[in-house]
Amino acid sequence: MQHGAKTSDTSGAGIAAPGRLSTLLPGIALSVAVTLASLGAQGLEERAFGHPYVEALVVAILLGMGLRTLWEPGARWRAGVAFSAKQLLEIAVALLGASVSLSTIVASGPLLLGAIVATVAVAITASYGISRALGLPARISILIACGNSICGNSAIAAVAPVIGADSDDIASSISFTAILGVLMVLGLPLLILPLGLTATQYGVLAGLTVYAVPQVLAATIPAGLAATQIGTLVKLVRVLMLGPVVVGLSLLAPRLRRDGGPADGQRLNARKLVPWFILGFLLLAALRSIGLVPDLAVRPIARTAGLLTVVSMAALGLGVDVRVIGRVGSRVTAAVTLSLLLLLAISVGLIRVIGLA
Repeated sequence: MQHGAKTSDTSGAGIAAPGRLSTLLPGIALSVAVTLASLGAQGLEERAFGHPYVEALVVAILLGMGLRTLWEPGARWRAGVAFSAKQLLEIAVALLGASVSLSTIVASGPLLLGAIVATVAVAITASYGISRALGLPARISILIACGNSICGNSAIAAVAPVIGADSDDIASSISFTAILGVLMVLGLPLLILPLGLTATQYGVLAGLTVYAVPQVLAATIPAGLAATQIGTLVKLVRVLMLGPVVVGLSLLAPRLRRDGGPADGQRLNARKLVPWFILGFLLLAALRSIGLVPDLAVRPIARTAGLLTVVSMAALGLGVDVRVIGRVGSRVTAAVTLSLLLLLAISVGLIRVIGLA
């Protein structure tokens, strides 16, 4: 890869300078243009099918990769593309905290909550082990593990800046995870009869295995309203696991650096251990939980975070060398597929063990 997230070291001080802003604008505008095309594609899907099978986030990174394959952005575009891929994604992660409320966790009940937490923890550990056993690097293994176990593309996007993943890692993870996400929506309802699942059981299964909240809705609609309600609840609690996982990974991030730690040998301070956007996430989550972030503000903040994430994915796609993905493609496909099958097995076993009716 020539140009991508890992090439960006844009500092906050530099961004503030007027001259720096003019340098960033072309690349930002290019990323936004790809984003608008992606949102348009998602809109066409919604009109045709009622919901998007391939979200704008995935379309953005694929369009960016396609454009990068045909045309490599020159020096004029690089700074803005790198800024969009890194800083805008960090802002989006921080804003996601406003969507997190402890009341959602409490509402799920202690038994189901414990089961969800245990499922996510076991799935992350096992998925990481599978990816490493297949010879994948540590960082892409973490992306695959978190994407499969928590919330697909959103988890990959949130974890990536914490562990220092580059554009190729992210593009590989998202591309193959997105394909399986669509197959899950289409194929999961076929398991209802063979497994003899009730509406509640199927809702829990969908909530534990399907990647995105809209996809959970699409997968549970055939099983009725009860399945949709429980599936959405389980999925939301599963998404909330992203916060603790990201914070934990931020503490381990120095070990994932290519140089094995701080280049200068100096002690890490708190700011380096926990990046600013994670602190922002935790602050907004705390404010939301105590009622200082009003309900009316949550939806606009979440939409802003979602939009910034799509812009970041477009920029990441513009920095991807598809030849790198080709070299790891088969191993990533195997890792994602095996991890998802394992998650399905764990989830079905859990449903049987806790005796859901």
